[in-house]
Amino acid sequence: MTENPQLHALLAACHWIGEKGWCPATGGNMSLRLDDKQCLVTESGKDKGRLTEQDFLLVETVTNHVPSGRTPSAETGLHTLIYRLFPQVGAILHTHSVNTTVLSRVEKSEALVLQGYEMQKSLSGQKSHLDCVSIPIFDNDQDIPVLAAKVAAFAETMPLHYGFLVRGHGLYCWGRQVAEARRHLEGLEFLFQCELQRRLLEAK
Repeated sequence: MTENPQLHALLAACHWIGEKGWCPATGGNMSLRLDDKQCLVTESGKDKGRLTEQDFLLVETVTNHVPSGRTPSAETGLHTLIYRLFPQVGAILHTHSVNTTVLSRVEKSEALVLQGYEMQKSLSGQKSHLDCVSIPIFDNDQDIPVLAAKVAAFAETMPLHYGFLVRGHGLYCWGRQVAEARRHLEGLEFLFQCELQRRLLEAK
């Protein structure tokens, strides 16, 4: 595989995610845009905390074809959809943390709205804690083309910044580069944990 600094950065991010416990039991999947036609996606069934360069498979973005014949993540179709929808996206991180899994079930509406947190400014373009950050929530579906179609339909009429939650499943987030995707992930995880604790305290 050709030397790629962004791939090295993604590997480091995956190992960091593994240490955080945000992708237990080989869960989650990560990807990197190579160009307008190809991306790299993690192979199915791999421990994200122990990935190597060989665990990223070349995927054709338009067709989801894998020239190697190996099996990428079952959710590859969501990664390629995001790359087709948003040409500025360069890397995608999908995690299965407790925070994202639980909060996506506790929140019954179609979006989680965050407001009042200073850490909202960890998200690109956010300038004030007074602004609202809306993270869409899609109901989980084992049929990835169906789930991808829901995401695509949403994006036709509503903004889709930073990422989205899949109910009872986890978070997809992204950035222009791996570093930005990683910052968005860390910021969102912090915000989700704050929101869960706030709701718990208010319920007492």
